[in-house]
Formats: sequence, structure tokens, C-alpha cells
Amino acid sequence: MTPVTVRVPAKVNLQLSVGPRRDDGYHDLMTVFHSVSLFDEVTVWPADRASVRVTGQDASQVPTGRTNLAARAARALATAVKRRQSAVQIEIRKRIPIAAGLAGGSADAAATLVACNELWQAGLTQAELSEIAAGLGSDVPFALLGGTAIGQGRGERLTAALAAGTYHWVLAFATGGLSTPDVYAACDRLRDAAPVAPPELSTALMAALRSGDPAAVGLQLSNDLQPAAVSLRPDLRRALAAGEESGALGAIVSGSGPTCAFLAADARQAGELAVALTGAGVCRGVVRVQGPAPGAAVVPGEPG
Repeated sequence: MTPVTVRVPAKVNLQLSVGPRRDDGYHDLMTVFHSVSLFDEVTVWPADRASVRVTGQDASQVPTGRTNLAARAARALATAVKRRQSAVQIEIRKRIPIAAGLAGGSADAAATLVACNELWQAGLTQAELSEIAAGLGSDVPFALLGGTAIGQGRGERLTAALAAGTYHWVLAFATGGLSTPDVYAACDRLRDAAPVAPPELSTALMAALRSGDPAAVGLQLSNDLQPAAVSLRPDLRRALAAGEESGALGAIVSGSGPTCAFLAADARQAGELAVALTGAGVCRGVVRVQGPAPGAAVVPGEPG
């Protein structure tokens, strides 16, 4: 069998509304996912023994045993298609930082589902892959889909959003990561005294996305987890303030953080923002990206 390589994007949340904590420990969410052009690549080969190799961004911090989410994805697909010879070698080439609020681990799991589906010629549809993906993590189904989409439930129930235009972003990476469970726990603590309403989709954000106007979108960015992330990482206040002072149309912590996402008017302003944030010394690195980007897809003719 020829190895298969799949490219998969990072995501930012344009809206992340978090409902009250449920009895099962999860929270009902209403979120607007937006994929951006920061990609990991995952290659799978048939092998006698399953293995995971990681190179690139934060590679030393990614587990490579059975707990690795990409390895779990390969096993889940093998179980779903009742495949006996299911061992694969997985190579993950990372550009998406880990524990950064960009769904890098979920992206790698989605890429592995697509790659193994192709490698094994299993023939599963995207809907069938999405069902498996939902069992792996809340963000995995969106990494399959890409684009801009509304997520409900834990974020796994997706509806494509009507969004016009291309958006230019600067992502500012913080030193170190944040644990998603820790951020949700901090969110619960901060809101403990007040009743929490069920999450609702922002009609103003959806209208802004339909218009394709970055300035309108920038005004409507929202993240209920941002106060919790900032409480755990007070340094994020400096990064957000630096972006706003440098002319960003919108500044937001991405997901559970600690990456900060800054929306620019165009490619030129994104370049200026990137220079300003780097000069301000408020992050360990920046990258300019565009969105929406396509979801997990096979790289044609890629030898691996």
C-alpha cells in the first residue's frame, strides 16, 4: 500500500458561548468555528506494529503511545470497519502548537481518520467519519469539515455557516499551554455565584459573516472562556492590549487559550500587526494566517 498524507487546519472560535455545567461534567456550547491556514500534516503507512512519530512544533511534548489522539483515531476507524490488519505507522508533522486553543490534537485525529480511510480503502463517507470523530473529541468533527461552522452540544453537532469573504488573522503563541479542563473549571468558579443562561448563537456575528466585512466581524468576536484563561494566565492581558493598540479589528483568546487571535483588515495590516506584536515582546512567536481554510484533505501525489 502507498502511504497517504493528509493536511488539516487549526481552528479559532469566533464565538464560544458556554452554558451551565451539566451532570456529566460537560457544558452545552454554542460556538462558531473558523478554520485557518495553519496546517499539520499526517502520513500513515501500513506497519507490523502501530507507532507514532512526531516532528516540528512542540513535538517533544506530544505523547506517542496509545493515548495519542491520532493513534486512538486509527484504532476507532479499524473497529468501525471491522479491520483485522489495522496496525499503521503515523507520522505527524506539526505546525499547530499543542494545548494552545487551536485544536491541534483534534486536527491530527481528524487527519488520521481521513488518511486511514484512504489507506484501507474503507469507503466511509464524511458523515460516517464525523460520527467516529465525535467519539474522539468535541473539536474532531470540525477539523474534518473545515470552513466556518456553527457547533452545538459539546461542539460536535455542526452546521455550515453562511460566511462571505476571506479573513486575515495574526495568531500570537504564548509560552507554555493551558489545560482545557483547567480553563473550564476556572470558568465555573468565576461564574459560581450567578445563574448561567443556555448558550445562544450571536445573530450579530452571523450577519457580519454574511456581509464579509472584517470590521463588523471583529466587533462581534466573543469567548466565555476568555476571563478564565486570563485568570490563569494574566500575561494574556498584555498580548490582547498590544494587538488592540496596534489596530486589530478584533482581539480574542482562541478557544481555551492561551493563543490570542487578532483580526486584521487585510494582508498588509496583518503584516504590520505581526511586526508590532513581535516587537512588543508579549508572545513567543506569531504567524499570519487566512480563513476560512479547507478541512482535512488528502495531499495528492504525496509520497509521505
